[in-house]
Amino acid sequence: MHFLDQAKIFLKSGAGGPGAVSFRREKYVEYGGPDGGNGGKGGDIVFEAVQGLNTLIDFRYSQHFKAKRGNHGMGRDRYGRGADDLVIKVPVGTQVLSEDKEEILADFTEVGQRVVFLEGGAGGRGNASYKSSTNRAPRQHQPGEPSEEMWVWLRLKLLADVGMLGLPNAGKSTFINAISNARAKVGAYAFTTLVPKLGVVHHKGREFVLADIPGLIEGAAEGAGIGDRFLGHIERCRVLIHLVDISGDDPAEGMKTVQEELAAYGADLEKKPQLIALNKVDLADAELVEGFAKELLDAGADEVFAVSGATGQGIEQLLDSVLSYLPDRTSTETNAAEEENVDEAKPWSPI
Repeated sequence: MHFLDQAKIFLKSGAGGPGAVSFRREKYVEYGGPDGGNGGKGGDIVFEAVQGLNTLIDFRYSQHFKAKRGNHGMGRDRYGRGADDLVIKVPVGTQVLSEDKEEILADFTEVGQRVVFLEGGAGGRGNASYKSSTNRAPRQHQPGEPSEEMWVWLRLKLLADVGMLGLPNAGKSTFINAISNARAKVGAYAFTTLVPKLGVVHHKGREFVLADIPGLIEGAAEGAGIGDRFLGHIERCRVLIHLVDISGDDPAEGMKTVQEELAAYGADLEKKPQLIALNKVDLADAELVEGFAKELLDAGADEVFAVSGATGQGIEQLLDSVLSYLPDRTSTETNAAEEENVDEAKPWSPI
């Protein structure tokens, strides 16, 4: 499945149906009267967050969403039928932004969350509703309220408990493959990860979602490399794992580069708890690992974990520390528990 985390779409609610102008014309009825019914309501534009989606790719091929208008009123006091709402299903974590991207109009953070975004127009009144003791044969009616329309941007921010970042070729793909069910592409070159990857990690009876984003390089905030827009996917993470390649030219300088790009991006990412993981320690001896770990501590790291995604060294201690930053039950565990309860509550059937 292709990954797309931004899309621009056009929305238009349904207009209200016009009211009818009609009079009774029945044989043997000496005095007829107005019997024009009201028009039906136009359809609303509704957004709904659903489970099972993690990309906006569908909106690349379908960009215009228009609800139907309400039916017009008819004679014999028949009201027009209201139009069905147009429900647009989006992944959890989707934000709806104004056309200029300056305002967040809606934010979907839970499965099943629904927002009536544009309301359909009300149906117009038929002439029967204007009848009174002084206006016995009204001919006025209403055409129905007009629809609402606008262009909006959809922006997806993947919901993950833990985010992972680092310079290109820091071993992030190997690491996420080692600790989760992800199947990220691994290669001995930079930018093997071009889009964010999600994986579910199981550790000591707990589970959480880990997001791996493409590598950052110096100047990413100005568009260098892949840029920094994928950092939006870790804005909601509780803790970040920062992988530093021990085989790089200068691990301490590499860590500073990533920190500077986080600060340039904004959203207080640089203030989130970070676990610095000195990766690929299987390629160095203990003395070298200790020396580079001290350099990272001197450069501002609170604690350094010596790990290897290839051999599994040090991963146990790192994941133990990750769990200390997570709540008693993550959203992944909550959903799994709810599914188990549903299964247990099903009545027995011999079929």
